[in-house]
Amino acid sequence: METLIVIMYLSAVLIVGMLAGRRVKGLEDFAVAGRSFGSLVIFATLSASFIGGGFSMGNAEKVFLVGISNIVALWGFSLKEVLVGLFIAPRLERYPGAISIGDIMEPHYGKAARIFSGIFGVVLCAGIMGAQVSAMGYIFNLFLGLDRMTGILIGCGIVIAYSTVGGMRAVIWTDVMQFIVLAVGIPLTLFFGIREAGGWDSVSGSVPSGHLALSSEPAGLLSLAGLFVTFMLGETLVPPYVQRLLIGRDTKEVSRGTIFSGLFSVPFFAVTGLVGLVALAIDPGLNPNLAMPFVIKESLDPVLQGVMVAAIISIIMSSADSFLNGAAISFSNDIFRPLKGKPMKAASELFVARIVTLLVGVLSIVFALTIESVLDILIYAYGFWAPTVVPPLCAAILGFRTTPARFAGGAAAGIGAVLVWNSLLHAPFGIDGLVIGSITNLLVFFAIPGSAFRRSNKQ
Repeated sequence: METLIVIMYLSAVLIVGMLAGRRVKGLEDFAVAGRSFGSLVIFATLSASFIGGGFSMGNAEKVFLVGISNIVALWGFSLKEVLVGLFIAPRLERYPGAISIGDIMEPHYGKAARIFSGIFGVVLCAGIMGAQVSAMGYIFNLFLGLDRMTGILIGCGIVIAYSTVGGMRAVIWTDVMQFIVLAVGIPLTLFFGIREAGGWDSVSGSVPSGHLALSSEPAGLLSLAGLFVTFMLGETLVPPYVQRLLIGRDTKEVSRGTIFSGLFSVPFFAVTGLVGLVALAIDPGLNPNLAMPFVIKESLDPVLQGVMVAAIISIIMSSADSFLNGAAISFSNDIFRPLKGKPMKAASELFVARIVTLLVGVLSIVFALTIESVLDILIYAYGFWAPTVVPPLCAAILGFRTTPARFAGGAAAGIGAVLVWNSLLHAPFGIDGLVIGSITNLLVFFAIPGSAFRRSNKQ
């Protein structure tokens, strides 16, 4: 029964994606799908994009190990989404033709900053895509008994197919479908898991008391604050999320959809984390990585297990397709287009974007099959995004004075601070170098006199 439900679901996703992508005519349509979407669609596709394996199964694992403090830390991401909706999204009307981060960066900081942002965007998106591909093989193996390679080829093959053909339009409509499945399936898992464990009183009485409270020690609170800020900054304005800010019919719709997404993530992160507590209450000796799959298998009947397997696959596919498309647009629009110089025909640009989508997808499969430490690559790339690109990007959108020198000085200082803090000092107080690097970038950015350099074209 599980297998049949999953086959039907994957077939439906592929059909929806391929049909939605039939009308794509150029690179802009491939990247922002005609800018015709309202707040509810933006809310669904943005939520589906960021709820990957880390914010679901990874959250359950961490709460199993350390308790609800990980849920609180993840709310840093939620706060970030609300702030983006309030302060960033309304100002993007200043960039009516933008389809990528490079289109925002270049008028303020020059072509070199555009290419720099494109390179970092490709690395970040490819790393996250690779991590999702690896998780996809694990899920197919765990629930359906398929070997890891077969699972990766099936799941990722479907994502590559509709993403290559339909671009953002296909990604959006499959995201909406996947969001509905996961928004229903994950809370059902928690409900039936608590019932399997004997009720909430039984769960709370079975887990260590420290798992249900935040640390009162200064060192513990400082570490939690550092983790909160890390989640707040780590994926701020990464390419797929910026693209979601550019697909709306107007900035009011985008702003509302983004705020809805941030608010939705607050209870959703609590739900996925509490699944980890349920697993701990039922079997304290369980491998923490198996917390969510264990609760699914223990508490649901075969039909609901099939639905939940589809929901877990939805979580991974919805994140994978978004970052795959983000990598393709970052390369095509922010690296290839400025380096080529001469304008290309719309059909040629679309062909390049599709080829890059296909290549990034195939390379992600190769990474997932040959390198076990893809997650390490992901974390490494993730840690350099916020300290280099986020401060100058936010400064530009918010209307602060921008110059190429401010961008270069801030980015160099941010990278240097990350390397020193993490590699030489070994992350004191449990605070990641991402936080220190971002603060350093910001301080250096504003320390460089704006009047001494070329004024931005967009002020």
